[in-house]
Amino acid sequence: MKASAFVYPWDVNGDPQAPARIADLGVAQVTLAAAYHSTRALTPRHPRHRVVTAEHAAVLYPPDSARWQGRTLRPYESGDWAPGDAYGEAAAALADAGLDVHTWVVLAHNSRLGAEHPHTSVLNAYGDRYPWAPCIAQPATRAYLTDLAAEAAVRPGARGTELESLGWYGLAHLHAHDKTGGVPLGDAGQYLMSLCFCPDCRAGYGTRGLDADELAAAVRTALEPVWRGTEPADGGWAGVEKLLGAATANATRAWRDDRARTLQEAAVAAVRAAAPDGFQALLHADPASFHCGANAGVDPAHVLSVADGVIVPCTGGAGLLTPFAEQAVDGAVLAANLTVVTGMGGSPRTLAADAARARDLGATELRLYHAGLASDGDLEAVRAGLGAAT
Repeated sequence: MKASAFVYPWDVNGDPQAPARIADLGVAQVTLAAAYHSTRALTPRHPRHRVVTAEHAAVLYPPDSARWQGRTLRPYESGDWAPGDAYGEAAAALADAGLDVHTWVVLAHNSRLGAEHPHTSVLNAYGDRYPWAPCIAQPATRAYLTDLAAEAAVRPGARGTELESLGWYGLAHLHAHDKTGGVPLGDAGQYLMSLCFCPDCRAGYGTRGLDADELAAAVRTALEPVWRGTEPADGGWAGVEKLLGAATANATRAWRDDRARTLQEAAVAAVRAAAPDGFQALLHADPASFHCGANAGVDPAHVLSVADGVIVPCTGGAGLLTPFAEQAVDGAVLAANLTVVTGMGGSPRTLAADAARARDLGATELRLYHAGLASDGDLEAVRAGLGAAT
């Protein structure tokens, strides 16, 4: 199976050995970050640094000033962690090493946007804002994300793009010193705590026959036994229906599913309009449409009618591939995303077996997270695993 490794520009720029080292893993492609959220990343082999701190979400190339002139919502440029056209510099070096380069674009995940424009953020039933989570129902935010998708995806020389966070973000957030795990929320609690009550969402619930004030009160009431620890908040969608009531729960999901689906349609269409022939557009995806996060909750049949395929989280098991495989059409890409960094819960030494299992469940390609973060030992295991898998 074709394999691609995720890479940051700062893994490559300033390290002349990096492109050949990545190519030597046996991958045919790299998925190179072009727009990314804030992070603190290890660079264990770089000759100039060992830790890179990306202070805020940013594009890793010079944005088109004409596109964004006069607009309140616009991409932030990176600081000294990725100066100039960091993406372009890294992409050229990787291409020179014989690797296909696809862009990696993070969309609805941006804490600086939420800090500077609080009204754009998801607002929960208690009145708390999630600055990392732009509300994808808001027209201005949707326009911003659609244009960002097109600009960041279609960089010079790129043959495709992989769009992350193209859907709802919610309470769950990999955040420094996170202290939100004191009460286990499960799928159902996460969903209720991720429902947005900004003006646009309140109006949207009204189109589905719900009164927003009554809905917010119902959410708070449903969560009370969860906070007390007397009612489990798991059970998938059935758990949401149990806590909120089936009719109300399904009305909220109908509104949110529509906003996510139409945003995905618009963003992929904008990418294709800007891209050359043969350009591939994939989405990081989860087959349960009510899920929030980097792997956007989607309807498998719908997303495979919109995009060229999906990247599916498979670390620890490849079961999430099955709903996509059941809906896949000829030529659709089903990429199994496997973490290969031992310190981040990955298992590079079982890569060959994990790849075989993913193939059996319908995977057509592999994605390896992450060539820049892994130790030398992990990379050697990846090299051996890919050699055994082909």
